[in-house]
Amino acid sequence: MDKQQAKEKIDALKEVLNQYGYEYYVLDQPTVPDAEYDAKLKELEELEEKFPEFITPDSPTQRVGGTLLEGFEKARHRVPMLSLSNAFNEEDLRDFARRATNALGTDITYICELKIDGLAVSLTYENGQFVRGATRGDGTVGEDITANLRTVRSIPLVLKDEETLEVRGEVFMPKRSFENLNKEREEKGQELFANPRNAAAGSLRQLDPKIAASRNLDVFLYAVGEWENNTLPTHSARLERLKELGFKTNPEWRKCKTIEEVMEFVNYWTEERPNLPYEIDGIVIKIDDLAQQEELGYTAKSPRWSIAYKFPAEEVMTKLLDIELSVGRTGVVTPTGILEPVRIAGSTVGRASLHNEDLIREQDIRIGDTVVVKKAGDIIPKVVRAVKEQRTGKEVEFTMPSHCPACEAELVRLEEEVALRCINPNCPAQLMEGIIHFVSRNAMNIDGLGEKVVMQLFNAKLIHTIADLYRLEKEELLKLERMGEKSVSNLLEAIEASKENSLEKLIFGLGIRFIGEKAARILAQEFETMDRLQQATYEELVAVDEIGEKMADSVVQYFEEEKVGVLLSELSELGVNMEYKGPRKNVQSEGTPFSDKTVVLTGKLEQLNRNEAKEKIEALGGKVTGSVSKKTDLVIAGEAAGSKYEKAMKLGITVWNEEQLLEALNEE
Repeated sequence: MDKQQAKEKIDALKEVLNQYGYEYYVLDQPTVPDAEYDAKLKELEELEEKFPEFITPDSPTQRVGGTLLEGFEKARHRVPMLSLSNAFNEEDLRDFARRATNALGTDITYICELKIDGLAVSLTYENGQFVRGATRGDGTVGEDITANLRTVRSIPLVLKDEETLEVRGEVFMPKRSFENLNKEREEKGQELFANPRNAAAGSLRQLDPKIAASRNLDVFLYAVGEWENNTLPTHSARLERLKELGFKTNPEWRKCKTIEEVMEFVNYWTEERPNLPYEIDGIVIKIDDLAQQEELGYTAKSPRWSIAYKFPAEEVMTKLLDIELSVGRTGVVTPTGILEPVRIAGSTVGRASLHNEDLIREQDIRIGDTVVVKKAGDIIPKVVRAVKEQRTGKEVEFTMPSHCPACEAELVRLEEEVALRCINPNCPAQLMEGIIHFVSRNAMNIDGLGEKVVMQLFNAKLIHTIADLYRLEKEELLKLERMGEKSVSNLLEAIEASKENSLEKLIFGLGIRFIGEKAARILAQEFETMDRLQQATYEELVAVDEIGEKMADSVVQYFEEEKVGVLLSELSELGVNMEYKGPRKNVQSEGTPFSDKTVVLTGKLEQLNRNEAKEKIEALGGKVTGSVSKKTDLVIAGEAAGSKYEKAMKLGITVWNEEQLLEALNEE
């Protein structure tokens, strides 16, 4: 067989095997016996071994990479992967519908989808080829897990059309695969996974793709981040198109005209969820019309056009053995119930939140009580109430202490707060919790510095403040238990790399009260350097969009603390970046053709790609969105502009061609 014949045979085998795989793993409708698939796959492997120059990324033989990964690279999402706000009852859903209807002033069609309990991922395709896969991470930056996602056989390596898009979905482990995996681990004496979600996440974070391949993971795709040249007007149309392209979408979705129909769907799956072959933890409700989605927009954390209904939490009874106290990074002293271990919502629970002293007193919860426990949102265990009729008389009433359990400082209750606080700035528990927050994924994101390692370093007196992290030396770390040469080197490299983080990561990591990730990013973009932020007045802060009075007051108070100035000086001297590195507010954007304009790009541009055009417009003060609505100011129409162009003409919106766009950009 010559090279040309081999190439033709390889191409034919790839095509038929990819089709067989699609029928088996996506449609769940195999058309040939397994033996037929295996024989053709073996034939392809033998041909590719003889002619390796014809191996391509979309070959079924490339599902499992043979090379061990050294670690996961960071992957920045071009469009943030936001989380959804939650609804826990019918009233919450009706409030969501009422807000949306009032804002839009028209009837709404909803799409209801099952909320898969797995790991959110982003998949990028260029001209129909799978090129990158990433975890959600903090919504802005995730981890590149392309090699492991290639092993998930329901993820297509090549699409049926040469589309360029980024899709979002959920990788999960079917119930049967989870049971088989835990059975194997039990036989080997290995630790069992608590639930399918943890098993899926753990599988995708393996550095050996062959391990991920052995775990029988699956996926459902349900959303789009970016879609070049797409003109579909509704979410439901997008779901249908994704299916046509070869993506596996969940068939159990429904279009609902009223909130009553939404509730019917919710109530049905609340009862039927145990009969599914995979775990779900709720229902996602989205507004179908994409223009309406665009009009409603987003809050700082989530879209206003979608909400996640969480199923009622499972409740179980167990014994409350003791109550422990912990001190958080803000000084709040929190009581935690120590339980007789009990299985709840897929995992074994031995600790549960008791919130605060007032709740314990109001509920009359005593040590030794039989208590009812549930997981709030199927995640955080909490004690709901005591089963008083089962008391024996041996139960002990609990009283909160008057002094901090960590430093013996007197506890105080601040005005309008139910929590007791330790206000000693040198409290070791607060200092340690502050460091744990500083190194966390959403803050400085220092790999290898988990809670246990921070506690180990703190107890060994190697760190006292966050600045001490940047003074750690290899020799002293090697003396600690479970600290080998490689792990220490990796840890020090991660600490060094964190010095280059953009300013917003540092601001969030400092743990300023009321300043979350979004507010930290806004402040970093507005003031650009830590020095300028430190000097900002209350009036300057409240003048910034989305920075409220409480936030501004908290920032001013924080930077007035002498020890904060000392800490920041130390960090700067140790090489920690104090400047914002992200997209900047363009001070020259005022007075440009795009200043404060909402712009939509549609059709194919010849001289700029979509992302280049978007970046240039936004740098000049414009906001680029994906759908045409009455809030749109300008539409840039390339070749084959389609329905967005037609809608713009109907609404009387200004439309430019690419030549006009380039002319405006060149002038600026």
